[in-house]
Amino acid sequence: MSGGTLPGVGTDDPSRIVLHVDMDCFYASCERLREPALRGEPLVVGMGYEPGETFGAVATASYEARAFGVESAQPISQALELLPRAGDDPGAGVDVASGDDTDEPEPRGYYRPVDLDYYQSVADEIATILAECADVVRKVSIDEAYLDVTDRTAWEYAADGERTLAEGYARHVKSRIAAEVGVPASVGVAPNMSAAKIASDHDKPDGLVVIEPGEVASFLAPLPVESVHGVGPVTADRLGEMGIETAGDLAAAGPAALRSALGSRGPELRARARGVDDREVTPTGRPKSLSRESAFGDPADDEAKRETVAALASDVAARARSRGATYRTIGVKVVIPPYDVNTRERSLSGPVDAPDLVEQVALELLSEFEGDPARKVGVRVSNL
Repeated sequence: MSGGTLPGVGTDDPSRIVLHVDMDCFYASCERLREPALRGEPLVVGMGYEPGETFGAVATASYEARAFGVESAQPISQALELLPRAGDDPGAGVDVASGDDTDEPEPRGYYRPVDLDYYQSVADEIATILAECADVVRKVSIDEAYLDVTDRTAWEYAADGERTLAEGYARHVKSRIAAEVGVPASVGVAPNMSAAKIASDHDKPDGLVVIEPGEVASFLAPLPVESVHGVGPVTADRLGEMGIETAGDLAAAGPAALRSALGSRGPELRARARGVDDREVTPTGRPKSLSRESAFGDPADDEAKRETVAALASDVAARARSRGATYRTIGVKVVIPPYDVNTRERSLSGPVDAPDLVEQVALELLSEFEGDPARKVGVRVSNL
């Protein structure tokens, strides 16, 4: 159910509003950002994979590739048996299953090697948006984060009575990621962290699911026990031996039996199945950098680039000052069509709080790209 408010927890703070933002097939989405022709095509991103080869393991498979049975952690050789390379890939003229030469296998799937530096650059853009949309952000991984937006929105319904204000705010976050970065995200909205995680997983890809306070337990009840945050395959097997197959079964199980089988985690998982999770969203640590970026509808000329970089430099310096932060490094980012990401930076002799210097250095670094049209520009201060 996309964009709907679903039934389904009592929590110690029912007014809390937590978003769980989970990027869909993130590595594949990044590759499609770089190569738009890959959108809608079966796509496999391989760790340790080289173009035209058969070694390595699947890091990410797009939903189109999963339809052929390709899964994460699968050997590339096995993936190629299920989904032969498309004709534009090196090595496509070899039947991977048999090793025999063929005229050309039926074009079906596209394979790309992992490019972590590129994926991190896209993740940094997303992180900038999340930091602007929430007072507290807990980054879990390169493609996943929790946001506490309690002070930004509310559980009340909008004037049209169709959806909560919280859902509208989540839609805003989701649309900013799509418009400014160009990759899809699934977002779960709930009064606690574990329920928000379940909500974001419920309607992938590109989903938006809301669980209102007081409805989490009934929403969870029919779901497989593996859906409860913290229940992995081994724990699920142990619970299955106890006759516990659903979250509802886990919620109704006796605490003593669960403690005997799982130790202290047993009662904790039971509480989550009942919709109780009083953990607060806490930041993962002090930021090491602050940045702002801006995208252009059409590739920008030199004047537009300079004006935008000057404005971004002023904003970044103001944000650093508001947080009492000084910085040792100033940098710029310039994305040249179609998606050639370029970064330049300059280290200073010591930490400073100098807005004018941020603008001066940023513009000097930008001058290297004079005459190059830009899809996006950004300014960063780091080594805080």
